[in-house]
Amino acid sequence: MRVLITGSEGFIGKYLSEEFERSGYDVVRCSFFDEEGYIQLDIMNVKQVFDTIKMFAPDIIVNLAGQANVGLSWEKPQITMELNIVGFINILEAVKKINSSIRIIGMGSSDEYGVLREKGVDVKENTPINPINLYAVSKVAQEKVALLYNKTFDMNICMIRQFNLIGAGQAKGFMVPDFASGIVEVEIGKKPNLLVGNLESARDFTYVKDAVKAIRLIAEKGHSGEIYNICSGITYKTQDILDKLLSLSTKKIEVRKDSSKMRPSDTPVVCGNHDKLTAHTGWIPETSVDDVLVEVIDYWRKQLAANK
Repeated sequence: MRVLITGSEGFIGKYLSEEFERSGYDVVRCSFFDEEGYIQLDIMNVKQVFDTIKMFAPDIIVNLAGQANVGLSWEKPQITMELNIVGFINILEAVKKINSSIRIIGMGSSDEYGVLREKGVDVKENTPINPINLYAVSKVAQEKVALLYNKTFDMNICMIRQFNLIGAGQAKGFMVPDFASGIVEVEIGKKPNLLVGNLESARDFTYVKDAVKAIRLIAEKGHSGEIYNICSGITYKTQDILDKLLSLSTKKIEVRKDSSKMRPSDTPVVCGNHDKLTAHTGWIPETSVDDVLVEVIDYWRKQLAANK
């Protein structure tokens, strides 16, 4: 069996490629960049998309390519819409012409649910979506297009709504790597203290290795035309995550609140429900947040020590 992964050079893509390889798949790693070990693929290039899929004849395509930064979606809305919607359509059109039975996995986000308020405690796939930023709008549109192709052309497509991920290798700009890298920077004397924002919200975190196993199982066992939440079903307060990381520090860390990092939230709790994913594939999250946080802070110690 062969799987073609677009955007495979990214955080999720690297883990997903390894997950499929461990399970005996021939993995075709694709990247927008010209890198050793990757097939260069620009999903906005219609001919290149068609030729690549025709050449490698995958049984499964997982599309991780696109624009995934919420802030950038406001700054560059045209690029966000083009990559996330038109780029995905280019893949669908190529598959429709080459072999419509290829299983396609499209990646969405829990951002599609928008402001949930009291509904945030048990977010199911049938919870009404209400995107409140352009990135989320692009993912909703991508999902609608996928389901339209599934129904109209009988194409073999599953969509994912991915909740918060954590794991070693995740870039700064997300809560856990920002906390962990900040703590290590204080440990090595690079910064005097750790600046933080709102610590009251609670979020659902999934270990990236558990998440990529879920993606593989959806590729193998997911029902065509379905949408699946990938989430842990457990929430942690931001303060609790910070306290766990601080307990792993080799020094006493001074924590200061920074008003520039404050993000008002109308949804104090976001907790996903993975019952459908579990029922269809047998997947359950296996790794505790405590174990992942040890891995993450060790990763940043190695990274920052190497960059001294």
